[in-house]
Amino acid sequence: MSAEDLEKYETEMELTLYKEYRDIVAQFSYVVETERRFYLANSVDVAPRNADGEVYFEVRMSDAWVWDMYRPARFVKNVRVVTFKDVNIEELDTPDLRLPDSDSFPG
Repeated sequence: MSAEDLEKYETEMELTLYKEYRDIVAQFSYVVETERRFYLANSVDVAPRNADGEVYFEVRMSDAWVWDMYRPARFVKNVRVVTFKDVNIEELDTPDLRLPDSDSFPG
């Protein structure tokens, strides 16, 4: 496999992953970013911890989806992340009314 073939394969995998993300993001309540991964989750708990003067974070998520094109299964029931780095958690907007896609209208 040439470098060009590998680059093309990775580009296609990223596009597939993005499309999957776009299709499922509305099913989740939170976006969670750690230094290693990007998650969508419906439940998130962050607890600061202290061990020998070093502060770290324990992040627990449930009903999660992991942005990782090399994982065969991206849906995860429970996730536990321990990190010394920043954790970013955003609550997603859940609109009360969703309009159907324009593709679903007749005509």
